[in-house]
Amino acid sequence: MAKIFGLAGLRPAVAWAEKVTCPPYDVIKPGTPLEMLLQSNPDSLYHVILGGSPVAGLAALRQKGALIEDEKPGFYVYEQCYGAQRRLGMLAAPQVTPYERKEVIRHEKTFDEKVKGRIKLMEETGYVTEPIWLLTRAPIGQVLEQVCAVNQPLYEFTSDFQGESELSGIRNRIFKIDEDSPQGQLLKDMVGREPLYIADGHHRYHSALKMGLDRCIAYVCPADQAKIQAYNRVIRGKVDFEDIKEKLPLEPVAAFATPQRHAFTIYTRKGIWQYKVDAVDERDVIERLDCRILENTLYPLLGLQHDMIMDSRHFDYYPEQDLARMQQVVDEGIYDLAVALHPVNPEDLMAVADAGTLDPEIVMPEKSTFFAPKILSGLILIPTAKS
Repeated sequence: MAKIFGLAGLRPAVAWAEKVTCPPYDVIKPGTPLEMLLQSNPDSLYHVILGGSPVAGLAALRQKGALIEDEKPGFYVYEQCYGAQRRLGMLAAPQVTPYERKEVIRHEKTFDEKVKGRIKLMEETGYVTEPIWLLTRAPIGQVLEQVCAVNQPLYEFTSDFQGESELSGIRNRIFKIDEDSPQGQLLKDMVGREPLYIADGHHRYHSALKMGLDRCIAYVCPADQAKIQAYNRVIRGKVDFEDIKEKLPLEPVAAFATPQRHAFTIYTRKGIWQYKVDAVDERDVIERLDCRILENTLYPLLGLQHDMIMDSRHFDYYPEQDLARMQQVVDEGIYDLAVALHPVNPEDLMAVADAGTLDPEIVMPEKSTFFAPKILSGLILIPTAKS
């Protein structure tokens, strides 16, 4: 099954971790307040992963001592606390293997065109700069808890992105254990008994695969630790909702909130409704997903087809945490209705991924999952070693 190794490379000096770390590149949108905030911080990894001169940006961080060499391979147990919630995983170096080996399993399609920028960055800097996110069925939680209980953290800080990122305000503790320690060897053995499933960062893994790397960086956590938010949608149909709502088994509800599985909450300027679908083939790993059920039951009534789901004239997407913002864009007339779904279960995601190892056309539908909170970039960078 999957192989993981300790990480050795560049990491922040202890006093610099909060300044250096930043959200992953693909959630930093051009021209946003988040990007402007990161641009204004000369010590942020942003200048390496998205800046105009990544080589110079990396050299500057090394020269001022913000990033230091750590050649002792180790695993980084990574605790994130946010509100009353807590997630525990670890940073490791998984072996990069072809999808056909079924050791690292994807749930969405990957495209060579999308990885050119990441490959160029790795070739220029000589480093893998950001982690992917992997799920495991291996019961590693107790070992990770033991590491936190008996060790002092290497890093302990609260991320501050002035509210412009979901990572803002998260309390982070990171513990390093040597790869050759008893706990390190136990984690290697336990993870190695199961395949690893890509939760987030498919194109980061694909770029390492296309580049022929032996290893990449990954955050590995037990599947039951993964928080998947519903990926909700606001819609402007070709047919007015008022003209078709009698064709759905709608019941009025008091609040626009996340519904139960196979139910859908609809917010319009004229009211809030919910409907439930009972006739679902639970044996079909795709057709049982709520995003597919919604596409089969509501979209045709609105005159919408699958090839329109990425057309911003008809759809936009928001994570579960943004229900109020969805109501706002409907109230402002930008879209006609907002639909809240039940979030995907990690086991459903892994079932789709497993089915995809037999038929590569079986993948999760677009815009079906939103993993949150994300993983900080900049806790470790490793050299690009070819296999």
